[in-house]
Amino acid sequence: MRIPESASALTLTVLIVDDSRAQRHMVAMQLRRWGYVVIEAESGLAALEACRVAQVDIVISDWMMPGLSGLEFCKAFRALDRQSYGYFVLLTSKSEKTEIADGLEAGADDFLTKPVSGGELRARLRAGERMLSMQAELLAKNRMIVSTLEELQAIYDSLDRDLIEARKVQQTLIRDRLQDFGAAKVALLLRNSGRVGGDLVGSFRIDPHRIAIYAIDVSGHGVASAMMTARLAGLLTGSTPDQNLVFRKTTDGGHEALAPACVMDRFNRLMLDEIQVEQYFTMAYAEIDLQDGTTRIAQAGHPHPAVLRRSGKVELVGKGGLPIGLIPFAEFETVTVQLAPGDRLILISDGVTECPGLNGADFGDAGLARSLARSAHLDGPEILQALVWDLVEHFGGDSFPDDVSGVSLEYSGYGARQ
Repeated sequence: MRIPESASALTLTVLIVDDSRAQRHMVAMQLRRWGYVVIEAESGLAALEACRVAQVDIVISDWMMPGLSGLEFCKAFRALDRQSYGYFVLLTSKSEKTEIADGLEAGADDFLTKPVSGGELRARLRAGERMLSMQAELLAKNRMIVSTLEELQAIYDSLDRDLIEARKVQQTLIRDRLQDFGAAKVALLLRNSGRVGGDLVGSFRIDPHRIAIYAIDVSGHGVASAMMTARLAGLLTGSTPDQNLVFRKTTDGGHEALAPACVMDRFNRLMLDEIQVEQYFTMAYAEIDLQDGTTRIAQAGHPHPAVLRRSGKVELVGKGGLPIGLIPFAEFETVTVQLAPGDRLILISDGVTECPGLNGADFGDAGLARSLARSAHLDGPEILQALVWDLVEHFGGDSFPDDVSGVSLEYSGYGARQ
């Protein structure tokens, strides 16, 4: 066996395997004249060793050889751990279809009959070159694809880390998930379907005798929706009346709370006249008088608020209304509900009512009413958690397709601590 010390990267290397020295030299002479780098091996075992130490592009191997036959060598060659494809030509005097089939099964690409014709050999080599060229092109494209996928994966990982942090920040928007206002306790639920979501729930004190609760669902999912919820949260903070859209200044420099329908109208005008984005949102907003339980509610395309009476009866209230940010001069209505001690007011997102079930039907208002009635004996946080459990059973898992959020207000009557 003779292996060249070096070979041009632009020149193909051909391995000739034949136990006949004269046959090897005759073929090798033609190949070198055509510009190929040639390696010679006198047996299949020697050829395998050559393939382990040199990059062989094309193999021309005799079929009938002592020791390892050409067919056996072809199988062993295909089993080698190679980075590129090797074109394999078997030299044979066999012409039977079954023998040719055996060669193809072993991994041979082409066949040449002995004695070898120079023109036919050249044609077979050109066919091999075309195959190797296509394979090299595919490898280059695959490497480019792999490189691009690796870059995309790095970008995705970076975005995913950012979204995880954004989720943490978004969760801080409802840091106090249980608030005690004396005559009423408020519990909040927020479960995003993705890293971040477009739902927002909260509560704040309007004055010593009134509180507000709200639930918002921004259209879409992801970062844009999460950013909108962050902005809306800043517009519903009770600690800064000047920035809270629920309040307006009075002539004496103070602040007064707008009626719920006016709150919806103010948000609608803000979205259309100032924010001017493609997004819109649904909202339910309620103002509760802690002294007598009088509750005023406005609804803007959000699911109907539910009143769970102390007796276990469930009443769906509200006028429906249009989403905020879609139609100029949309009209909203305020409805009044009277809460008695022991009653609950519950606002939920459409991630609850529109949650699909195993039977193909949505959870719906009926499912909400059944869940609340079964859980009437539970307190605020527990009643919301029970609702989630019922959704899990209905959906068949806890990876809900939409954000799930809710607010539960439990009215106990006017208390000493306000």
